[in-house]
Amino acid sequence: MKKIGFIIPWYADDISGGAENMLRDLTAELYKKNIPLEILTTCAKEFRSDWNENYYREGIYFNRNNIPVRRFSVRKRDIRAFDGVNFKFMNNIPVTSDEEKIFLREMINSNGLYRYMRENSDNYSLFVFIPYMFGTTYWGMKLFPEKSILIPCLHDEHYAYMKHFQKLFPKIAGMVFNSEPEKNLAEKIYNLQNVETLTAGIGMNTDISGNPEDFRRKYNIKEPFILYSGRKDSGKNIDTLIEYYAEYVRRKNTDLCLVMTGGGKKVRAYNIIDLGYVSEQDKYNAMSASAFLCQPSVNESFSLVVMESWLCKRPVLVHEKCEVTRNFVLQSDGGLYFSNYPEFEACTDFLLADNEVSDIMGLNGCGYVKDNFSREKVTGKYIDFFNRILNNK
Repeated sequence: MKKIGFIIPWYADDISGGAENMLRDLTAELYKKNIPLEILTTCAKEFRSDWNENYYREGIYFNRNNIPVRRFSVRKRDIRAFDGVNFKFMNNIPVTSDEEKIFLREMINSNGLYRYMRENSDNYSLFVFIPYMFGTTYWGMKLFPEKSILIPCLHDEHYAYMKHFQKLFPKIAGMVFNSEPEKNLAEKIYNLQNVETLTAGIGMNTDISGNPEDFRRKYNIKEPFILYSGRKDSGKNIDTLIEYYAEYVRRKNTDLCLVMTGGGKKVRAYNIIDLGYVSEQDKYNAMSASAFLCQPSVNESFSLVVMESWLCKRPVLVHEKCEVTRNFVLQSDGGLYFSNYPEFEACTDFLLADNEVSDIMGLNGCGYVKDNFSREKVTGKYIDFFNRILNNK
């Protein structure tokens, strides 16, 4: 097998983000299996940085797993033109085909990356792109659709329905999904009749565990608490969680806390303890100490924190409108879901009142993750999929 090129808009060993973490772990596991590969990316720092700025220098680097990382300068973009169209996408305002072209042209792109791919295509057996909505993915796949695989990390959002995506995606070689609901959504939006597909999930380190006593001692938290772990912004629907939690405390006159970990603007409100970024082990300790983890997001293609909470043997509460996390809960019997405040209150009452059932749910979730999403199993699925596509070609 010739080497596989993995293309992502930005990359670093310590970068945060679901797709970024997924790519880093997946390529590390494939590299251990002697799959030849490289990571192709831009010189931009990360999603929240200025996409006109080359934070890194161009050239070949090696990450902490000794995998080659090729960096290419970003192309200067018209921020005002992009923001005008992006505002429409974010607010579900109809977008024309010409406006889609503006969006794809003026987001993160790299002429050097595309030139390198054209000149060196024969050295690669496949190009794997992640996630779906960025310029490096669209223009890169358009160069060689017949040898392109997409890991879309797809959500049911306005961007997903772009006509340019609907024209291109049916022409690529393969698509890999993190969950069955994500696959079902893709098949509803795009014609994937001639595209090889795989539902692989995300490979997890199933050996993680937490120490609740260590967490409570380190952060001096004695009260029972709900845990939220992840990016703190409106896109993750945390405003709903904060509103519902405040209403619950008001109604119940309880000392129940809401503990939050992760990046974003610090939340300052009664009985909310926002710890910001914590170490991975402190996060696992928090999960083990929690009454349950609440993942209120309605747009997920997977959910690492749900899986991590289950590996720490604690149940989860998710939003009914997120088909992915709701499906995981139903398959695992590892938690509950809510769609409004009364349901949130009832679920919280239930999980707090019956420790035995909560513990069983946590154990159910733990078994579900180990049975389905160990790194060994997920990596094996990817290798078989790559070989299937290459054999078909």
